[in-house]
Amino acid sequence: MEITFWGVRGSSPVCGKNMVEYGGHTPCASLLTSEKHLIILDAGTGIIPLGETLMEEKNRKKMPIHLILTHFHIDHTLGLLFFAPLYSKKFEISFYSPLKPKETQKMLGTLMGGRFFPVDFNETESKKHFKQVPSEDFNIGNVLISHRPLHHPQGSLAYRFDEKEKSAVFATDTEHPEKGVDKPLVSFARKADVFVYDSTFTPEEYHQGKKGWGHSTWLEGTRIARQAEVKKLVLSHFNPSHSDEKINVIIKKARKKFQETYGAKQGLTLRL
Repeated sequence: MEITFWGVRGSSPVCGKNMVEYGGHTPCASLLTSEKHLIILDAGTGIIPLGETLMEEKNRKKMPIHLILTHFHIDHTLGLLFFAPLYSKKFEISFYSPLKPKETQKMLGTLMGGRFFPVDFNETESKKHFKQVPSEDFNIGNVLISHRPLHHPQGSLAYRFDEKEKSAVFATDTEHPEKGVDKPLVSFARKADVFVYDSTFTPEEYHQGKKGWGHSTWLEGTRIARQAEVKKLVLSHFNPSHSDEKINVIIKKARKKFQETYGAKQGLTLRL
């Protein structure tokens, strides 16, 4: 399994000379399985360069894409409007979400409907399928996918991907409990090779007016990582106001709590 991060910012895309190392695109990651199935997690603006990369690949046959959404907040869906494969007959896209298929189609259509966008979602040329994430675990090829709800406004899902005794867990939009750690998430992430976690706020920022906003801190990520005995903690969903320098300080502090802590970077690829 090969994981690539295409966007790691939360809330809004950013740019600037002090935000180059980690990048400015909003959430999107791709997983290329050993059977060459392409799974995309979320469609933030990071999906735009991913789409350009897919279009540039020569001699491409019609390729199925599995696009899994954690939720519909705009920072996780905005890039879909500019995802080049959406407009190409060469691609077949299956959309997965917690909603029923017709509701998912309606929600995505709203992004490109009315006076908001010049092209109607349903008129784009790719072949589309809409699937509700089942309550039980499901497979895409030989990858077993499980999920659990997170604490986030309007809801969000954490996903776990298991293939050939390797595993990756994404929990990018969640708020930790007031006391103690999120025990269900600890169980869900147990022994994962990679645990990607929401680090939108520093502990100081969180306690200075960010409670109830639906996001967490690097410190809570280290606590879960230790209790779940994961191999690597990857902090992500970075605050749009945090510079590269500040994120580097955050990672340095986090490593004092959990040594194998890393920052998700735009373009970073992990091979499991």
